[in-house]
Amino acid sequence: MTMAEAVKEDLVFLPLGGLGEIGMNAGLYGFGPPKNRRWLLVDCGVSFAGDDLPGVDLILPDLRFLEERRDRLEAIIITHAHEDHIGALMELWPRLKAPVYATRFASDLLDVRRFHEPGAQPVPITVVAPGQRITAGPFDVEFVSVAHSIPESMALAIRTPLGTVVHTGDWKIDETPFLGRPTDEARLRAIGEEGVVALVCDSTNVVRDGVSPSESEVAASLKEIIAESKYRVAVTTFASNVARLRAVAEAAYACGREVVAVGRAMDRVIQVSRELGFLDGLPEFRGSDAYGYLPRDKVVVLLTGSQGEPRAALARVATDNHPDVALSAGDRVILSARTIPGNEKAIGRIVNGLVHQGIDVITDRDRLVHVSGHPRRGEMERMYSWVKPRISVPAHGELMHLELHRRLAKDAGVPFPTKIENGEMLRLAPGDPEVIDQVASGRLYKDGSVVIDGADPAIPERKRLSFGGIVSVGLAIDGRGDVVGDVALAVTGLPQKTREGRSFEDVVEEAVFSVLDTLPRQKRRDPDLVENAIERSVRGTVAAAWGKKPTCHVQIIVV
Repeated sequence: MTMAEAVKEDLVFLPLGGLGEIGMNAGLYGFGPPKNRRWLLVDCGVSFAGDDLPGVDLILPDLRFLEERRDRLEAIIITHAHEDHIGALMELWPRLKAPVYATRFASDLLDVRRFHEPGAQPVPITVVAPGQRITAGPFDVEFVSVAHSIPESMALAIRTPLGTVVHTGDWKIDETPFLGRPTDEARLRAIGEEGVVALVCDSTNVVRDGVSPSESEVAASLKEIIAESKYRVAVTTFASNVARLRAVAEAAYACGREVVAVGRAMDRVIQVSRELGFLDGLPEFRGSDAYGYLPRDKVVVLLTGSQGEPRAALARVATDNHPDVALSAGDRVILSARTIPGNEKAIGRIVNGLVHQGIDVITDRDRLVHVSGHPRRGEMERMYSWVKPRISVPAHGELMHLELHRRLAKDAGVPFPTKIENGEMLRLAPGDPEVIDQVASGRLYKDGSVVIDGADPAIPERKRLSFGGIVSVGLAIDGRGDVVGDVALAVTGLPQKTREGRSFEDVVEEAVFSVLDTLPRQKRRDPDLVENAIERSVRGTVAAAWGKKPTCHVQIIVV
């Protein structure tokens, strides 16, 4: 009998997203007999699709393992309102239908977003506050305040009969946050003194030494930059960074400038922040329709699009096609956000567009206009000294981050510094940590209003279309095998001409008629045979002229 078989009850951690990648966080904790564990899901986030997934908007974690056990899912806990932690909840909750716990800011932001998505089901959420404890089956969960780049971020102390796990969520140590609570060192130390089996901890900034600057330092720097600016100032940042929005607004009003907010995501966050008091004492921001009436030296505009999103406000301003907002030579744009890996080219295009217009662009390479919401190595070392875990589990990072974090934990004296990836089930207790199972994990794709799985042929088909184009052929054949009327051709995504200067439409037409001319009349009476013959001929002929084979659709109508 193996040890796993001998265990009557165990405590396991099973990531279904967020380990080996940045984003799409979904961490499962299981407790009980191995064949009848109760489950707790921490976070349910998305990643954002790149150019390698044409047509896809969002990437969601594949929770099929949990769906098959949803009768044993005690609760879903949301650590904070960033999309990579909450963005998949609205789409996937109907498949799980478990109680959800989140802070007021996260709950309200989800509600506002739902109102803008027709057909989205309401997600019933129980609102929790810092310091609160809830019971979900065998799990006792305490919410501990941590500093981050969005209000009301929480670490979790998850207590079970086999010990306590601290799940940090996203965090940093900021003793002077511009908005919200600092990381609760005293509470984390006290939990560490109680004894902690494992620390599941953010790895995003493990590549950077030292300690992150404070959000208050960024606020002071932004105030200096706005005060010294001669003309318009535009600031782009993550819409969810309410502290940054407030810092920009305070700086603007101190300089006698009005604040204009542009972008739907910005509007939603501002609405919730107003309702919850995070923007108390500040005048209402103006809408984009007021922008053109304000003097050039009396305005600061907050724009969405810090990651180069082509439909966001900043991208439209950079190409000078926004209906309400335009900038002129001598104006200034502040990029007050980090570049998410993969977005470098998109942001570069925007910066080049702004520079082409003679606009001064300031990034974090020039001035202190952004600070990360994630801990550097010095902060991580402090967390380990507070919590004193027996086991470390690096989370929220690519494989390089996880390995560097494992080494840091080892150097910090953690007895069992581990490293696992999505789908690996790690037993935390009893006994020494061990990977005891590998379960199905993967990705779902939000494609328009539809969610598809990774096996759906739509995405690889689109990739093929983007590489080789498409040729459509339609013709009618009568009962004698004669072509009736004209052959209809449509060529999409191919060059106009071959190297010899021939039209590709002529090349395709020649391939079609070579089949019709060579097929005996008797065989032309079989539409399936004609379709297959034309498809082979078109693909082969175009490949000979172009070097690529297009997708070819042939439709035969018998009249």
